[in-house]
Amino acid sequence: MARIIILGAGGRLGAALLREFAADHQVSGFNRAQLDLGDGGQLRETLGALEFDLLVNCAAQTNVDRCEAEPAEAFALNAEAPGLLAEICATQGARLIHISTDYIFEGAKTEPYTEEDEARPISVYGESKLEGERRVLAVSGDHLVARVAWVFGPDRASFVDWIIQQAREKEEVAAVADKFSTPTYTHDIAEMLRRLVVAGVADPGCASDVAPAAGVGHPGYHGGIIHLTSRGSCTWQEYGQWALDCCLAKGMELRAERVGAISLADMKQFVARRPVYTVLSTEKYERLTGQKPRTWQDAVRAYVRDHVAPTRAR
Repeated sequence: MARIIILGAGGRLGAALLREFAADHQVSGFNRAQLDLGDGGQLRETLGALEFDLLVNCAAQTNVDRCEAEPAEAFALNAEAPGLLAEICATQGARLIHISTDYIFEGAKTEPYTEEDEARPISVYGESKLEGERRVLAVSGDHLVARVAWVFGPDRASFVDWIIQQAREKEEVAAVADKFSTPTYTHDIAEMLRRLVVAGVADPGCASDVAPAAGVGHPGYHGGIIHLTSRGSCTWQEYGQWALDCCLAKGMELRAERVGAISLADMKQFVARRPVYTVLSTEKYERLTGQKPRTWQDAVRAYVRDHVAPTRAR
């Protein structure tokens, strides 16, 4: 049984990871109020007093526009803190999984980005997250950076919840139709991480000379960078339309049944630039595990079935 700590446990992904690992491992979590990612002294004191095999960092400043306005804060939370966490883990003889983002890419490609593609962020948020990746892996190649995209789940509202609520309240709704990525369910990310880390997988190209922490993986435990998303790609408009279609299939009443199209350029309220294409390739994950993630359509359908429709029926 591994001893696992989740940072950002009050967030969408952190809460899902707590549930996923709790059945078979000794898991504890810290939310923002319990542990301040920007307080290096507190991080050292709190985590240094604990014994653990694996630390998963889901905490970050993810408000893209706030990062643009507050770059010092963005780099403190998204770059400096992950580097410190990596050092703490190394001192403790533990491993770190650091959650990163598709926004480290500029969005110029028209085919899925691989882990080997050069990262060229176009926002402070993306720059700070990329620097966090670099600092984590500079401490140890045995640490794992997991890039995710368009994350949704039941523990905190996201785009899919917003578009459904808008469709229930208004006769017309619209979403961006020229920005592409992959909606990914927190349940699926948690399952993929468990398969990678706890079961342990061998990657001949990333073999570690360092023995793994007790109970976590084996000498072939994977470190480095991995992309963890659903399969396929879509725009925000297509994502929203599919969500509404799933709601209608479950008999939910909506005032708006179609999602109109707007362009990224129409989003005048955005402060930071957004990359237009950040679909992530999951081929590496599939090679390591022999498993294919489910499609984003299947993931959204499951979310509506299990979490959205039941709440509307109460």
